Amino acid sequence: MASSSAGSKSAYEKLLDAASVLFYNHGINGTGIDSIVKHAGVAKKSLYNNFSSKEELVAAYLRVRHEEWLSLYEKRLRLALTPTERVMAVFHAYQDHAEFEYENGFRGCGLLNAAAELLAKTPGRQAVREHKEEVEAILAASLTDLMKGNAENARNMARHFAFLLEGSISRAGLEGNSHCVKQACMIARQMMEAY
Repeated sequence: MASSSAGSKSAYEKLLDAASVLFYNHGINGTGIDSIVKHAGVAKKSLYNNFSSKEELVAAYLRVRHEEWLSLYEKRLRLALTPTERVMAVFHAYQDHAEFEYENGFRGCGLLNAAAELLAKTPGRQAVREHKEEVEAILAASLTDLMKGNAENARNMARHFAFLLEGSISRAGLEGNSHCVKQACMIARQMMEAY
């Protein structure tokens, strides 16, 4: 997450790093403030000096997860020269996320895991939805190029691909590896080749 060394991190960064690990490992509801403070190695007062509530810390965690995925995608996108490769960059970013060295193994999409714990119509669930809609829009833009401007067909295929991604990442979380995402990549490529 932050590029600074552990010793030079601010209390904000330490708390956010700790929350990120614990929320992913144990869930939002399964992680208490005391655990976060202990894992971060800071005083409890530091938490409230940096975050007004646990909800604000959750919102920051969701932003970090979104930025992590965007960073993985942008790294893959730099190598993509064609519309097909740009679509595959999205799938490969999901694969990269599944292959990250998580403390207790891969448990699926951290954003979807968090959304499952949040009440309907809360800002956190809306943030997760916006992330997923952004991914689908990225797919649609590249597919529109591939389909020579046929935006309606591109949106339909982007929707299919979004469902394919979410299903594969959920199943990958159950299996604890990226194999399902790799299979989804092959399915997406075959669908584009058949177009």
